[in-house]
This record gives sequence, structure tokens and C-alpha cells, in this order.
Amino acid sequence: MSHAHPLPFSVLDLAPVPQGTGVGQALHNSLDLARHAEQLGYHRYWLAEHHNMPGIASAATAVVIGHVAAGTSTIRVGSGGVMLPNHAPLMVAEAFGTLAALYPGRIDLGLGRAPGTDQATMRALRRYMGAVDSFAQDVVELQAWFKPAQPGQAVRAVPGEGQDVPLWLLGSSTYSAQLAAALGLPFAFAAHFAPDQLMEAIAIYRRTFKPSEALAQPYVLVCIGVCAADTDEEARRLFTSSQQQFVALRRGNPGLLPPPVDDIRDVASESEIAGLDHTFRYSAIGSPETVRAKIQKVLDATGADELMAASQIHDHAARKRSYEILADVRGRLTQAAA
Repeated sequence: MSHAHPLPFSVLDLAPVPQGTGVGQALHNSLDLARHAEQLGYHRYWLAEHHNMPGIASAATAVVIGHVAAGTSTIRVGSGGVMLPNHAPLMVAEAFGTLAALYPGRIDLGLGRAPGTDQATMRALRRYMGAVDSFAQDVVELQAWFKPAQPGQAVRAVPGEGQDVPLWLLGSSTYSAQLAAALGLPFAFAAHFAPDQLMEAIAIYRRTFKPSEALAQPYVLVCIGVCAADTDEEARRLFTSSQQQFVALRRGNPGLLPPPVDDIRDVASESEIAGLDHTFRYSAIGSPETVRAKIQKVLDATGADELMAASQIHDHAARKRSYEILADVRGRLTQAAA
């Protein structure tokens, strides 16, 4: 790692709703984790937009960002991401302009191109299928709403205009990489659930990047799954919650985040487990030493400028502990690099 300064580590929170927990408690847990992350020196705390998913409480993403930003003081808070096809760009500018007015210099706006949901839910959101195809124009339109109003401009984003809200493009394919490069925006890759095109997307982004007002050189954030515990065995057990939730999703039956099981083979078939191993191949699961070695490997392979960690752990205390261990790992990697 060529970084003289410590590599930033950040948090992706899917605001999990564990079995036996209500949505209110899940959102209180998110704020508690954000405060913990702030104390541990994490750089940013992102929340993700998903709809019609019983196990994820952050559908109204901007509202949850406001809740988390209000209860913290220094950590950056943002969306990882807002699914732009679901929204009119003007309304996104107003929501994030409001957040930026309330919490200046702390709000990030990560944008995704997937609807993040199914067709029926998309119809309920009053969006049309073509919205995905107009993603590039929507991003450019959104950028314009944040610029100071021009003389005689008929429609203005109030709040929004003139606000400092960094835009990010999120991707799980090469499409967003190409667009982020063309627009000169920072790029975040979702390797925590879509590992296949990670290396190719980063290479395209770096190779075709055009500097912009927003960014002079390419900036790559890689998000991976992390489940850290005091021993490999305990981490693997905690990780079965995430595995079970993913299997349920693949079976078309998304649900709450289940408690861990002693052996994932009791609840998933061999082919399902092979699929999980493929999906989670960049995930760091294990003791501090195992997690450190895996993260070093990911950083060496990707040359990432920032690492983001998603941890779907049923027990809130164990989830906080996982991020504590990861913060220690970051410290050790920083020392090793120096």
C-alpha cells in the first residue's frame, strides 16, 4: 500500500431487522452502531435503499441518514445508495440539500442504478421501467440541481442549490464504472454481494477516468462483507445469519435476519452453499488475524483508496464487536504499511 496516510475504513449499514426485533429497535441499533463507528475512527457511514425487504429498515434512506447524522457529530453520513431510478432527481436534491443544510460538510450522496426491488414494487413507487435507461441523464440533472441557480432559472432546488453534496456512483458492474469515469466522480463497488466484475470495473474506471470539478484523480471504494469475532469458529457461526438471509432471498422468500446456526449445511443445500461461497468470496470472516490477512489481499488486488465493510450480524453487541476488531485490523495494516 502506497498510502502514507491511513487508508479510510467505512461502514455500510443495511439497517438489518433481526428476528425478534422491531423496525424501531433496528433503527436505534443503526444510530448506536454509527456512534460506535465514529468513536472507532471510521470515515463514513452509509445506509442503503431497499424496498419490500422485511429484513432491511432503511427504505426511506434520507430519513434514516437524518436520524444518524443528528445523533453523531463528525463521521460522514450518506447513502450507499439512493436508487435514482426510483426518484425524481429534483426531490433527491431537495432531500440531500436539506440534510447538507442541517449537517454541513458531512453528507454523501451515493447513487445506484438498480431499482433495488422487484417490478411490482417499482410500479408501487410510481416509477416506470425506462427510468433505469435514463440513469446517466438523471445523474447529470441531479448534479445541475446542486449548482447555484442561473439568472432566470424557472425551477430551483430549494434546499439543494449551491450545497456541497459529493456525488458517488455505486456499481456492481462495468456500466457504473464507465459512467463514473466519464463524469469524473468517485466510484464505489459492491463486492459484498456482486463480486464478479470487481477487477474489470476498477480497471475500466481508472483507465477511462476524466478529471472533473468534483475529483482530480480516480477514487475507488470497495465494499466487502466483514464478520469478525475473537475466533474463526465464532465468526463463521455469526456469519451463518448472513448466509441464511441470502439463501432465503435467492429462494424468493426474503425475511428478517435470522439467528446463527451451528452448521449452515443443516439449512442450505450443497449447491446453495457453493453459490454463497462464490457471492461472498471477497468477504473477510474470522478472527482478527484471518480478517487482517483477507483484507490485505483485497487491498493488494484492488489498490482501493477506501474500504467499506457490511456486517449482517444478528446480535447487535456482536456486530459492534466485529467493527471494533476491524478498527484494530486497520490500525495494524497502517503500522505495517508505515
